[in-house]
Amino acid sequence: MRLKQVCIRPDGVEKVTGHLKFLTDLSFPNMLFAKILRSEYPHANIVSISTEKAEELPGVRAVITSKDVPGLNGFGLIFPDQPVLCKDKVRFVGDAVAAVAAETEEIAEAALQLIEVEYEPLPVVDDPEQAMLPSSPQLHPNGNILHQASYQSGNVEEAFQSCDCIVEETYQLPRQMHAYMETEGGVFVPEKDGTLTVYAGTQHGYKDRYQLARILNMPEEDIRVVSSPLGGSFGGKDELNIQPYGALLALKTGFPVKIHQTRRESVRSGIKRHPMKIKMKTGAKKNGKIIAHQVRIIADTGAYATLGPAVLDFAVEHAIGPYMIPNIQVEGYSVFTNNGVAGEFRGFGGNQVTFALEGQIDRLAVTLGMSPLELRQKNLRQAHDPGPVGQKIAPTDGAQQVLKQISQSKLLNSCRKQDHNGLIKTGVGVAITMHGGGLGYGRLDPAGGRISLNEEGKIEIAFGFEEFGQGLLAVIEQIAIQAIGCSREDLHIVIGDTDKVPRSGSSTASRGTSMVWQAIQRMKAPFQNSLLERASQCTDVPVSQLKIGEKGVWHQDELLISYKELAKQTIDKPLIIETRFDFPATPCSIPGGHFLYSFAACAVKVEVDLATGFVRVKQLEQAIAAGPVIFPQGYLGQIEGGSVMALGYTLTEEVLMENGTYVTENFDTYLIPTIKDVPLSIDITAIEELCEEDDYGPRGVGEIGTVAVAPAIAMAIYDATGIWVNKLPVSREEIVNKMMETEMSKWLTSK
Repeated sequence: MRLKQVCIRPDGVEKVTGHLKFLTDLSFPNMLFAKILRSEYPHANIVSISTEKAEELPGVRAVITSKDVPGLNGFGLIFPDQPVLCKDKVRFVGDAVAAVAAETEEIAEAALQLIEVEYEPLPVVDDPEQAMLPSSPQLHPNGNILHQASYQSGNVEEAFQSCDCIVEETYQLPRQMHAYMETEGGVFVPEKDGTLTVYAGTQHGYKDRYQLARILNMPEEDIRVVSSPLGGSFGGKDELNIQPYGALLALKTGFPVKIHQTRRESVRSGIKRHPMKIKMKTGAKKNGKIIAHQVRIIADTGAYATLGPAVLDFAVEHAIGPYMIPNIQVEGYSVFTNNGVAGEFRGFGGNQVTFALEGQIDRLAVTLGMSPLELRQKNLRQAHDPGPVGQKIAPTDGAQQVLKQISQSKLLNSCRKQDHNGLIKTGVGVAITMHGGGLGYGRLDPAGGRISLNEEGKIEIAFGFEEFGQGLLAVIEQIAIQAIGCSREDLHIVIGDTDKVPRSGSSTASRGTSMVWQAIQRMKAPFQNSLLERASQCTDVPVSQLKIGEKGVWHQDELLISYKELAKQTIDKPLIIETRFDFPATPCSIPGGHFLYSFAACAVKVEVDLATGFVRVKQLEQAIAAGPVIFPQGYLGQIEGGSVMALGYTLTEEVLMENGTYVTENFDTYLIPTIKDVPLSIDITAIEELCEEDDYGPRGVGEIGTVAVAPAIAMAIYDATGIWVNKLPVSREEIVNKMMETEMSKWLTSK
């Protein structure tokens, strides 16, 4: 299916005209402004903290330190190991030591300068491999290794001995910034009844509420989290960020408190994509059959855990990808350092390990003298094969579908061009991937939803999800219209407010679309039946002669009773249908193992300037197998947007750190792709067919479009220059130097 943009997003007009109010745009009477004091050192003991001078500054209403945290002084989605306010030690430059609320942002900033903190600097651990050594300073009581994960099948060592071709390479993947438009922020309002309302961006309102309740030592029900809309996340706002400080200051002062981080503050404190060092050894027979695959992953998780264990589990699982290899050994380590905290990021560890895996496939193909497409086809999984780590998964032919589609691309067979002096080289590359949806086996992954006929006569659809730019509102609208039979004007969608929505799990892991679809499928029949029965009772027309349609219930092509009138006549008996269930999981006891997968194949055409090393992607195609398309415009937006984000990851983006300190502090040195960097041609093909046994509906596509782009570009660079890329972002200097080495070698040989 070739996708076209055919309709308008429910929130589209407000966003493009600038009328939409984000949470950081909110303002309240007598509102105070807050700032957070972060650590001066990446690793140090705190000897003392003095806040007296800051408290005496006119306009300052409150200064808080660790002694002001009434409950648990820690947060974290898996382990609450990150201090809200550090008491005796700091472990990275984003650690919070104190926070201030003042009448203006300028006064709050000035107050930070008056807080006196005496530190005792400690040795900095900034290399995860060094951190794994017994001699390294131990950053946490249980050591520097946060998590280990592994998978083994067959006998790798014996298999390598019988290989005709073996390739071995080490890949280095960078720390990447989410770069959302709206930095972390929100407003915290203490209510007259003693409750607290939190207007702050998150991907999981209920999880934020749970964590805040522990920190504030107050009942969850006394905290309301309003989390939509927000200006981007990509995983970066799934963890708590500014919420504890705004909440503590609001409760201490009794006034609304706003926090909105600057970009520099966001860079310093926000989570990033995990840097990884991945060593792979892969062996095949002469006929192209891969029989041995060995992987070692070291992930720099930074100072605290957040979702580091889950990211590593995902990387270990996807290190095998869509291939059937009989002998496998994968081991992974998530390691604490004094670097910035790494956590959830679009692709969730799949981007890093797929770059390495597809790089191995391409190197094998070249060594064997075989087409990269042919080698992939020889080793590709079939519809009923088990998942990457041997687990039972939903039958899927997605790998075959995307490979077949991309192999028909004219781009891969396009003629090569070079300029008149031979300095511009053109190359093409291809890569494929699979991506698991949901949180995986053994992790709480609840879902649910609610449909009701509200008092205003609207069909109200409520989910505990958040809209952060991914287009979820449009997805809910389209699924509801198709399932129920009403029009968009008949709907009222409620999301992102813990006081008004059911628990639906997180807006992460490509699960939102899938869970909305499954929830509405479960609720539609009971809702339709109840609605028609009530209409029949109100009109004395048999249910068998009624149908649901635009504006109300119809009889013989005429509107019989409107939804508004039906709600009015049955106001004493509310019509509410709810459902609760879990995201489908594999029955196999493999930590983090997935059950539902989407697939992608990417083809690119690049130009490489040999004089400067500059790489420009001229064309990009993606074939995506993720089930039925619900909202074509949103589908396109996700895959095209994900492709552009992957361009940055591949070619320009890296958050540099030295000795635990950020070298990259702002967007002036962090190069995000602009519209001029986007290929003139991006072509997306959606493959909607599912296996007959698959009744799980559409998969989310928020991540799959980001994963295969980098390895496809790397192969295209090799095709153009003969240079293998094993480190991202691609180094222009390295391309120039290697080309000079090649030319010098040719010259010396000719002599």
